[in-house]
Amino acid sequence: MHLGELEKLVLQYLWETGSADAKQVFSYFEKRRGGSLNTIQSTLDRLFKKGVLLREKHGHAFQYQAVSDRDAFIGQLVNEISSDFGSSGENTLLAAFTSLSSGMNERQLDELERLIDERRLKVSLDSKE
Repeated sequence: MHLGELEKLVLQYLWETGSADAKQVFSYFEKRRGGSLNTIQSTLDRLFKKGVLLREKHGHAFQYQAVSDRDAFIGQLVNEISSDFGSSGENTLLAAFTSLSSGMNERQLDELERLIDERRLKVSLDSKE
């Protein structure tokens, strides 16, 4: 999935705020980068059509929120990329993490190890059910 610069900024804004309508998003970005309400409305609509945002009608306006949290969304993107470039017999996802971890500092590696251990425990508990 390709997201433009404004789409990424709007998505980040919605992750921070939880939900907003087009006027709230416009008000935030008007001061920071300019643009029009129409541009923001079009961006929100594109993100909705891409399946990245949910929207619900509140009065005359739609209230938008992200379909998933930031971590789940990034995980989905990494999965899509590894599937797009992977071929049978290759484990591109592990290769990507190996490559990414080469630039991590000690604290980040410790956090990654903690998250892996946490996931292992969850998988182990789920398999016992």
